[in-house]
Amino acid sequence: MNELSSKTKNDKEAIIRRLRKIEGQVKGIQNMVNNDKYCVDILIQIAAVRSALDKVGGIILENHIKGCVRNTIKTDDESKNEKIIDELISTITKFIK
Repeated sequence: MNELSSKTKNDKEAIIRRLRKIEGQVKGIQNMVNNDKYCVDILIQIAAVRSALDKVGGIILENHIKGCVRNTIKTDDESKNEKIIDELISTITKFIK
């Protein structure tokens, strides 16, 4: 994740804040289960966590594309360019599952 270290400190801190919020949401879901809360309410919270994780993943994927991918495909090495594009396709495919 070199592209995250190359982002500004504020961008990285924003990602960390989002992840901490998600962590709190997951702990809240654990409490809801422990306290036998209404299943529908738990499912709604799970959906919220999924959405928040997708958002963080999207931000990190964007940073990867604008960082590593962009820098790599600037080279004239077609073999290296092809590898990074294949890796990007594989990453996107795994991310959207």
